[in-house]
Amino acid sequence: MAAQQPIATVYVRNLEERVKPELIKEALNAIFSEYGNVIDIVAKTNLKAKGQAFVVFDKPESALAAIEDVHGFELFEKPMQVALARTRSDATVMQNGNEEEFDAHKRRRMAEKDKKKALETAEEQKRLKRPVPGGAAAAEAGGRPAKNARGAGLKSTGAGPAAVVPDEYLPPNRILFVQNLPDDFDKETLTDIFGRFEGFREVRTVPGRSGIAFVEYEAEAGAITAKENTAGMPLKNGEKMMKVTYQRQ
Repeated sequence: MAAQQPIATVYVRNLEERVKPELIKEALNAIFSEYGNVIDIVAKTNLKAKGQAFVVFDKPESALAAIEDVHGFELFEKPMQVALARTRSDATVMQNGNEEEFDAHKRRRMAEKDKKKALETAEEQKRLKRPVPGGAAAAEAGGRPAKNARGAGLKSTGAGPAAVVPDEYLPPNRILFVQNLPDDFDKETLTDIFGRFEGFREVRTVPGRSGIAFVEYEAEAGAITAKENTAGMPLKNGEKMMKVTYQRQ
């Protein structure tokens, strides 16, 4: 396997969120192009990542030089905070690698994104299920719950049921859970579909249950590739759409 190329991307934050992304990109290009050839600029637009951007150079030494000089430079009356990005950008991999390497890089990035989203979803659900202070626990301590705190939701002092992460947000692992299969699909049929992906180990059906199966790979990478290429696949002339998720741990 070829050695991974050094990171040539600068992570910029503390940008003015009220400025349009197009103007941010123009300003960043004008500033950072002084240090080398800028091949891509990604300005984040989603709510959580606003005020952040990535500047991609063709050479890692250009990124290092820019970080040394630009950190603290004021843009739209706010001092920029800059650092070397943790991972290579899509543009860097595309420029220095081949199509196979780029596909592998993109799969890893999407897997990490899915994993992060799954964790955020679980945390949000846990937060929504936490008991409201001032219920029975307050009464046991000698106090009285507030009048507006009386309700069915405050009868129990325990932390509610564990948050359940939706299937589509489950983090990647080596085993896929396949659903919505035609009743006549057997191991051989599923092996023909999933056996063409790297690291395939076996298909496991569930005795007494039709329409579902588990597919195991030697490593997460094989499972990720298989899921990306089979999820939503039409079966039986489009009568069914195969659902593929990661096995719940």
